[in-house]
Amino acid sequence: MNSKKIYLAVDLGAESGRVLAGEYDGSSIALKVVHSFPNGPVHLNGSIHWNTVGLFQQILDGLAKAQAEYGASLQSVGVDSWGLDYGHLDPAGNLLGMPYHYRDSRTEPMFEKLFSKISREECYARTGIQPLLINTLFQLMAEKEAGQSCLRESDQLLFTPDLINFWLTGEKGNEITMASTSQMLDQKTRNWDSGLLEQLGIPTQMLGDLWEPGHHVGQVTGASRDKIRCGDLPVYTVGSHDTASAVAGVPAGSEGDFAYLSSGTWSLMGVELDQPLCDPESDKLGFTNEFGVSQDIRYLKNISGLWIVQECRRHWQSAGEDFDYGQLTSMAREARPFSAILDVDDPVFSTIGKMPEKIADRCLASGQSAPQSKNEIIRTALEGLALKYREVLGNLRMKTGKSLAQLHIVGGGTQNELLNQMTADSTGCEVIAGPIEATGVGNVVVQMMAAGEVSSLADARQLIADSFEPKRYEPRQTSHWEEAYGKMLEIGKKGT
Repeated sequence: MNSKKIYLAVDLGAESGRVLAGEYDGSSIALKVVHSFPNGPVHLNGSIHWNTVGLFQQILDGLAKAQAEYGASLQSVGVDSWGLDYGHLDPAGNLLGMPYHYRDSRTEPMFEKLFSKISREECYARTGIQPLLINTLFQLMAEKEAGQSCLRESDQLLFTPDLINFWLTGEKGNEITMASTSQMLDQKTRNWDSGLLEQLGIPTQMLGDLWEPGHHVGQVTGASRDKIRCGDLPVYTVGSHDTASAVAGVPAGSEGDFAYLSSGTWSLMGVELDQPLCDPESDKLGFTNEFGVSQDIRYLKNISGLWIVQECRRHWQSAGEDFDYGQLTSMAREARPFSAILDVDDPVFSTIGKMPEKIADRCLASGQSAPQSKNEIIRTALEGLALKYREVLGNLRMKTGKSLAQLHIVGGGTQNELLNQMTADSTGCEVIAGPIEATGVGNVVVQMMAAGEVSSLADARQLIADSFEPKRYEPRQTSHWEEAYGKMLEIGKKGT
C-alpha cells in the first residue's frame, strides 16, 4: 500500500491536458504525469470550438488510471484550465452546444457595441480587467447579438473547470479566480456586476454562486464514480484559472517583492497585491486585475507568449516539416541576433494561421528586413518576447514601487533555456526558473490547504521550494539588449 498521500490535479491547456499525481510524503511533493492527451481547436461550420466532452472522457480515463495505481491513497481532485471559455446548461443539466474557442472571430464587432453603451474607462474601473475581444463578456455579447438559443435557454453558465466539476459531482458553481477573468465581476464587491450585465442586455440568472479556491464542491458521483471505480473522492476548487494555480506554485519567499512570469502559450507577467489598481494609467499600460487563491489580486499583463512559436511550428507541420520545440530552440540559438525587432503584442499575431508570413510582413511594414530563415524567424519571436518582458517589468516597478530584483518564471516555458537567458539579459535581473509544472503544483497545494495539510500559501510555497530545485540565470551581455530595446521603442513610436 502506498504510504504517500496523493492529490490529483487535472490541468487543461490550450494544446494538451494532463492528469497529474501530487505525491506528498510528509516533507516534500513530487509530481507524476498519470495521463496526458492532446487538445486543440475544433473547426465546425465556420466557427472554432472546444471538444469539452472529449476532454472529460480523457479526464475520466486519467482518474481511472490514478485509482488503479494509488487506490485508497487518493485524497482529492482539483481542476484548472485556460481562462474565459464556458458552456451553457439547460435546467436538466444538459450541455447546450459545443463551447466556443476564445479565438473565434464572432466577437470582432463587439468592441464598438460595448463602448456605445459604457465607456472603456468605466468598464475598466468597475471590472479591473482589460477589455479584450477574447473575454467572456464579449463572447456573451456576440451570442446576444446573434440571437443564439444557447444564451436564451441557459440555466447555468459554467466555465471549463466548473463544467468538469459538475460532471464529476453534480454540483454547480463558479470558481472565483476563473470568473474574475471574464470581465463580469465588480472589483469592489468581489461579485457579479449585475448592473453592468443588465445594461448590456446579458441575462444574469445563469450566473451561479461564486466559490473561493479550496471550496469542497462534492464527492465524485454517478457515472463518473463508476468509470473511475473510486470510493469517496472529494473534489475541491483550486485556482481554476491555470494562471492562478501557476502563481500559487511560485516558490517565492514571504516578502512579496518579486515578479512572476507564467510562461506558456500566453505569457502572464505580474505581481501580487492586496488591492486592485483600476486607475486609467494601469488601463493604458495594459494591466489587468484578476483574483488570486488567497483573496489577493494578481496584477498582471497578458503577453502573446510562446503562441507565436507554436503557430510557426503548426504552419511548418502543415507543409510537412515537423520540428519539436527543442529543435526550434536550437535553430534559434544558431541564428544571428537581432535580425529584426518584433512587437509580439501586435494584434495581427493573435489569430490562427500563416504566422511566419505575418512576422515577415510586420517587419517589412516597420522598415526592417524580414527574417531570412526559419532559424531567424524563431529567434526574432523569442527576442521580441524578452524585450516585451523588459518593458512590462519596468511598468510594474513604476506602478507598485517595488524593486522586483527577482523574476520567477514558471510553467512550460521554463524549459526554454535560451528564452530564460534572453529574459535575464533583457531585464537585467535575476531569473529563477521553475517548477515547470507550477500550475499542477499550485493546484495540488490548494487542495492540501483545503484539506488542512498545509496551513497557508506561504507555507505551501516553502514546501514547493523544498521540493523542486530551480535554475537561476544571471544577466549578461546587457548592452546588446539595451540597444535592441531602444530600437523597439523607436519602432513603437513610428507605429503610433
